[in-house]
Amino acid sequence: MSQLTIQGEYIFNRQEMVTGFNFMAYGKFDFFFSYGASDRTATGTFSVEGNTIKLKSDKEPGKDFTITSQLKAGTGYSIKFKDDNKYLLTNIRCSFFIGSERHDEFTDENGEIKVVYPHCDKIFVFHALFPDMVTLVKDENNEN
Repeated sequence: MSQLTIQGEYIFNRQEMVTGFNFMAYGKFDFFFSYGASDRTATGTFSVEGNTIKLKSDKEPGKDFTITSQLKAGTGYSIKFKDDNKYLLTNIRCSFFIGSERHDEFTDENGEIKVVYPHCDKIFVFHALFPDMVTLVKDENNEN
Protein backbone atom coordinates (compact mmCIF):
# COMPACT_ATOMS: atom_id res chain seq x y z
CA MET A 1 0.00 0.00 0.00
CA SER A 2 1.10 3.57 -0.51
CA GLN A 3 -0.51 6.87 0.38
CA LEU A 4 -1.54 7.34 -3.23
CA THR A 5 -3.52 4.09 -3.29
CA ILE A 6 -5.58 4.91 -0.19
CA GLN A 7 -6.47 8.49 -1.03
CA GLY A 8 -10.18 9.05 -1.42
CA GLU A 9 -13.40 8.80 0.57
CA TYR A 10 -14.44 5.73 2.53
CA ILE A 11 -18.00 5.69 3.88
CA PHE A 12 -19.78 3.17 6.10
CA ASN A 13 -23.56 3.55 6.44
CA ARG A 14 -25.70 1.26 8.58
CA GLN A 15 -29.21 2.21 9.78
CA GLU A 16 -28.79 5.24 12.11
CA MET A 17 -24.99 5.28 11.93
CA VAL A 18 -22.76 6.71 9.23
CA THR A 19 -19.02 7.23 9.40
CA GLY A 20 -16.33 8.07 6.93
CA PHE A 21 -12.75 9.00 6.19
CA ASN A 22 -11.34 11.19 3.47
CA PHE A 23 -7.64 10.46 2.91
CA MET A 24 -5.89 13.19 0.93
CA ALA A 25 -2.78 12.77 -1.20
CA TYR A 26 -0.67 15.10 0.96
CA GLY A 27 -1.02 12.95 4.11
CA LYS A 28 -4.03 14.64 5.75
CA PHE A 29 -7.35 13.06 6.70
CA ASP A 30 -10.86 14.17 7.64
CA PHE A 31 -13.12 11.91 9.69
CA PHE A 32 -16.80 12.07 10.65
CA PHE A 33 -19.10 9.88 12.71
CA SER A 34 -22.83 10.28 13.23
CA TYR A 35 -24.98 7.99 15.35
CA GLY A 36 -28.32 9.28 16.57
CA ALA A 37 -27.64 12.49 18.49
CA SER A 38 -23.91 11.87 18.64
CA ASP A 39 -21.85 13.56 15.92
CA ARG A 40 -18.05 13.63 15.92
CA THR A 41 -15.48 15.01 13.53
CA ALA A 42 -11.70 14.90 13.44
CA THR A 43 -8.82 15.97 11.28
CA GLY A 44 -5.18 15.03 11.30
CA THR A 45 -2.35 13.41 9.42
CA PHE A 46 -1.75 9.81 8.42
CA SER A 47 1.12 7.63 7.37
CA VAL A 48 1.30 4.16 5.90
CA GLU A 49 3.66 1.58 7.33
CA GLY A 50 3.38 -1.75 5.56
CA ASN A 51 -0.30 -2.72 5.66
CA THR A 52 -1.07 -0.34 8.53
CA ILE A 53 -2.52 3.16 8.32
CA LYS A 54 -1.41 5.25 11.31
CA LEU A 55 -3.58 8.24 12.23
CA LYS A 56 -2.49 11.25 14.27
CA SER A 57 -5.35 13.50 15.29
CA ASP A 58 -5.01 17.27 15.49
CA LYS A 59 -7.08 17.12 18.69
CA GLU A 60 -5.25 17.46 21.97
CA PRO A 61 -6.15 14.67 24.41
CA GLY A 62 -8.02 15.81 27.50
CA LYS A 63 -9.26 19.08 25.99
CA ASP A 64 -12.92 18.18 25.32
CA PHE A 65 -14.20 20.80 27.77
CA THR A 66 -13.23 24.47 28.07
CA ILE A 67 -13.32 26.27 31.40
CA THR A 68 -14.84 29.70 30.81
CA SER A 69 -14.86 30.91 34.42
CA GLN A 70 -14.01 29.85 37.95
CA LEU A 71 -15.14 31.28 41.28
CA LYS A 72 -14.41 30.33 44.86
CA ALA A 73 -17.40 31.01 47.08
CA GLY A 74 -19.10 29.05 49.84
CA THR A 75 -18.54 25.34 50.33
CA GLY A 76 -18.71 22.37 48.04
CA TYR A 77 -18.38 22.41 44.27
CA SER A 78 -20.74 23.55 41.55
CA ILE A 79 -20.08 22.89 37.88
CA LYS A 80 -22.27 24.13 35.03
CA PHE A 81 -21.90 23.02 31.41
CA LYS A 82 -23.21 25.04 28.48
CA ASP A 83 -24.11 23.96 24.96
CA ASP A 84 -26.74 25.02 22.43
CA ASN A 85 -27.83 21.38 22.17
CA LYS A 86 -29.63 20.80 25.49
CA TYR A 87 -29.54 17.03 24.95
CA LEU A 88 -25.76 17.11 25.34
CA LEU A 89 -25.99 18.67 28.81
CA THR A 90 -27.02 15.37 30.36
CA ASN A 91 -24.79 12.31 30.71
CA ILE A 92 -21.68 14.27 31.68
CA ARG A 93 -19.87 12.42 34.45
CA CYS A 94 -17.74 14.29 36.95
CA SER A 95 -15.29 12.27 39.01
CA PHE A 96 -14.31 13.93 42.27
CA PHE A 97 -11.16 12.52 43.88
CA ILE A 98 -10.61 12.93 47.60
CA GLY A 99 -7.26 11.27 48.17
CA SER A 100 -7.62 7.89 46.47
CA GLU A 101 -11.43 7.82 46.85
CA ARG A 102 -13.44 8.47 43.69
CA HIS A 103 -16.99 9.85 43.77
CA ASP A 104 -18.91 10.00 40.47
CA GLU A 105 -21.78 12.41 39.87
CA PHE A 106 -23.79 13.10 36.70
CA THR A 107 -25.20 16.34 35.37
CA ASP A 108 -28.89 17.10 35.65
CA GLU A 109 -31.06 18.12 32.67
CA ASN A 110 -29.67 21.67 32.92
CA GLY A 111 -26.04 20.55 32.73
CA GLU A 112 -25.33 21.20 36.41
CA ILE A 113 -23.67 19.30 39.22
CA LYS A 114 -23.57 20.45 42.84
CA VAL A 115 -21.78 18.48 45.54
CA VAL A 116 -21.11 19.26 49.18
CA TYR A 117 -17.62 17.80 49.48
CA PRO A 118 -15.70 20.34 51.58
CA HIS A 119 -12.52 19.56 49.63
CA CYS A 120 -11.46 17.42 46.70
CA ASP A 121 -8.04 16.97 45.14
CA LYS A 122 -8.99 16.47 41.49
CA ILE A 123 -12.03 16.77 39.26
CA PHE A 124 -12.27 15.04 35.88
CA VAL A 125 -15.17 15.33 33.41
CA PHE A 126 -16.21 12.88 30.72
CA HIS A 127 -19.21 12.78 28.38
CA ALA A 128 -20.84 9.37 27.97
CA LEU A 129 -21.63 10.03 24.28
CA PHE A 130 -18.04 11.05 23.48
CA PRO A 131 -15.82 8.69 25.43
CA ASP A 132 -12.48 9.81 24.01
CA MET A 133 -10.65 10.79 27.14
CA VAL A 134 -11.38 12.41 30.47
CA THR A 135 -10.66 16.11 30.88
CA LEU A 136 -8.93 17.34 34.03
CA VAL A 137 -10.66 20.51 35.27
CA LYS A 138 -9.15 20.74 38.77
CA ASP A 139 -5.85 19.44 40.06
CA GLU A 140 -4.28 19.40 43.55
CA ASN A 141 -2.78 22.87 43.06
CA ASN A 142 -6.05 24.59 42.10
CA GLU A 143 -8.08 25.64 45.14
CA ASN A 144 -10.69 27.39 43.00
